[in-house]
Parts: sequence; C-alpha cells; structure tokens
Amino acid sequence: MMFRRGTEGDARAAADLWLRARRAAVEVIPRPIHGDDDVRAWFASHVVCDTELWVAEEQSGQLCGILVLDGPWVAQLYVEPTLTGRGIGADLVALAKRERPDGLRLWTFASNAGAQRFYERHGFVETRRTDGRDNEERAPDILYVWGGVSDPSGLVL
Repeated sequence: MMFRRGTEGDARAAADLWLRARRAAVEVIPRPIHGDDDVRAWFASHVVCDTELWVAEEQSGQLCGILVLDGPWVAQLYVEPTLTGRGIGADLVALAKRERPDGLRLWTFASNAGAQRFYERHGFVETRRTDGRDNEERAPDILYVWGGVSDPSGLVL
C-alpha cells in the first residue's frame, strides 16, 4: 500500500470512496445531505484545491482510504468499506500525526461508537459534545483532540 497526496485526478475516486463509506455506515451515522454529484463537485472544487487530500492506494492503483486535513482538522477519514479492520485507518491517522505534530482535532458523530473507540485508541481525547445544531446533518457530535507529540496529556489548550 502506498500513501500519497491526492491530486485533481483523484477527486472522483476519492469522492466515490467517501460515498461508499458513508452508505455502508448508514446504520451508525446520518445519511449525507448532499447528492452524489454535489459530493463529487465538492471534492473536485474544494477538497483537492483548498485542503490536503491524502490517499491510501493499492498497488493496482485502487484507492482504499482517504484523509483530508484542513489546518489542524482531520476533516475526513474514510476507508473502503470492504477493507476496514486492516490497519488502513490507523496508517492514515499516523500520517496525519506526522503531518501535524503539534496536534489535531476532529468531529465524529455521537452515534458512531466504533469511531470513538478508534480515535481514543489512537490517543485522541473527547473534549466536547454538541447537540448537532452546528453541523449539516443536525446530529449530535463529539470533538476529539490529539495534543501533539510534545503534549503527553493529549490536549491542545
């Protein structure tokens, strides 16, 4: 498996992976509120242009995971649904920590207990819960923080 910065040429495949992963998790997290074409356009016009898209790619060239960093934020982290549990997500978190050694933040839905366990295993600490009024899905969520390599407490102040 290879990890690299995503390019404009990866936008469609990354968006499609995002869509598959979100659909596979529909029993755990809310459905996306935007249609497939809107998601693909968002990846092409925003994700690859204004944020850092990282991809996990198999030797065949197939994408098997995506990571989107936006400043200190893990804006997106998804693994191909048929490949979960193989360490791809853990490798993407490790990549994010290497790229942002001063700390990271991310939101996850309160309904996604699996994601909570995953991030906590990787040193993220829950710092806040909301009722969801500030996210598009209007679903309760949790803010997680990893404090960086120099902060053993795991918190960014």
